[in-house]
Amino acid sequence: MVGELGRVTGTVGPGLVGEVMVRVRGGAEAFLAYAAEPGERMERGTVVLVVEYQPPRTVYVAAAYG
Repeated sequence: MVGELGRVTGTVGPGLVGEVMVRVRGGAEAFLAYAAEPGERMERGTVVLVVEYQPPRTVYVAAAYG
């Protein structure tokens, strides 16, 4: 899971529990998402990199580009 790319489907940011879709086992699954860097905000559609995974459905993400 760590190192996979995903796309934000629900805004990730301070005070928010966001959502990202990540490709898993030939499909795509939704995960609850938090920003890896405190204070960072990522809007819907942003491509993100999973930097930490906490089972069963939580990931910490960083913007993949820029």
